[in-house]
Amino acid sequence: MTVAPDVQDPAQPRLLAVLAAGQVLGGIAVATAISVSSLVATRLSGSPAVGGAAQTAAVLGAAGSAAVVARVAQRRGRRPALAGGYLIALVGGVGAVLATEAGSTAALLVALVLLGSGSAVGLAARYAATDLAAPDRAARALALVVWATTVGAVAGPNLLGPLQAVAAGTGLDPATGPYLLCSAAFAAAVLVSWAGLRPDPLVRARERAAAAVPGSSAADAGTARPWAVLRGSRRALVGAAGVVLGHAVMVGLMAMTPVHMDHGGAALTVVGLVISLHIAGMYALSPVFGWLADRLGAGRVLAGAAVLLTAAGAVCALAAPTATTLLTVGLVLLGLGWSGSLVGGSALLTASVPVAERPRVQGAVDVAMNLGGAVAGVAAGGLVAVAGYAVLGVVATVLTVPFLAVVLRAARPVEG
Repeated sequence: MTVAPDVQDPAQPRLLAVLAAGQVLGGIAVATAISVSSLVATRLSGSPAVGGAAQTAAVLGAAGSAAVVARVAQRRGRRPALAGGYLIALVGGVGAVLATEAGSTAALLVALVLLGSGSAVGLAARYAATDLAAPDRAARALALVVWATTVGAVAGPNLLGPLQAVAAGTGLDPATGPYLLCSAAFAAAVLVSWAGLRPDPLVRARERAAAAVPGSSAADAGTARPWAVLRGSRRALVGAAGVVLGHAVMVGLMAMTPVHMDHGGAALTVVGLVISLHIAGMYALSPVFGWLADRLGAGRVLAGAAVLLTAAGAVCALAAPTATTLLTVGLVLLGLGWSGSLVGGSALLTASVPVAERPRVQGAVDVAMNLGGAVAGVAAGGLVAVAGYAVLGVVATVLTVPFLAVVLRAARPVEG
């Protein structure tokens, strides 16, 4: 008996567990690398602008990988797409170890491009969580996978001190320690994804959709251009805009905060704690945003996210390099705003696009999301070098206020 597409597939709970396990491992790897890369690149090069470029390299890698992951998913399914993406990130993690040990900024930037694939896979996994979910629980399934990153993302940066000691004990540069853990976690994520994603959620979803429509085939795949699909759906376009803007604001502020704190003499352990709390804000309450999106509507969640992002920019603009508490508040608000924009925007996008077109459109939005983050990283590094961190906070606020106005005006028609 074929299960209707609007009913949760029996395999969904187990597949969610596999996706969550991969997110824990990927969260450890990505958060550990991100928390130190700007600082390592700044110290190797002596330039804050290069520190911003380190974050940008990872984001550019994520953008390129998002396109590859989406293409593989469109043709072969989620399982090879996710496992292959983690494998690319593993190569990047090993490369970062070698580059840091050699003291080469250029090699580190190349490695971070590859390592950025881990972020792309982590983002793509949220869509895989919705493939077999019932429509009225899709946002919660998506948010659950996002939330699973919390465990690894919070733990990773807090291991910076011990990881440095481990690396030093093996005769390596202490700064390679975080990248050693990153590599091990990505290796485990490859194995979990490849072995556990059976049946492939996207392949099964297509089979269910085909069975519900006489004359269609599970082999049928979307052929429309992603941006044409978005232009044809206001709901999808609003969701995509929220995802892209939220990520750009988050990357710009978060990437330069460790450098700002370093200028104030903050210890690496303090920087790690602040980043951990920021990442907790990014992931810990994502199930709440998912529940709200299912119950109240994703448009309203996006409006709330815009308020949080605006407040984050304002708080960070007021924070001196030594104002650890104020910076912590700003980064927690930033994390919450990112979470609301990611969950609400992704849920609205997925619900507004036919299953045959989803991987292609989702991938295009994630490419735009990461390119937006890349531009933000470059701009943030240059802006801090020229005008200071406070100006960066003001710019972030100025960018989010117009979006808040747009979402508040569009939310009722979008949800109606």
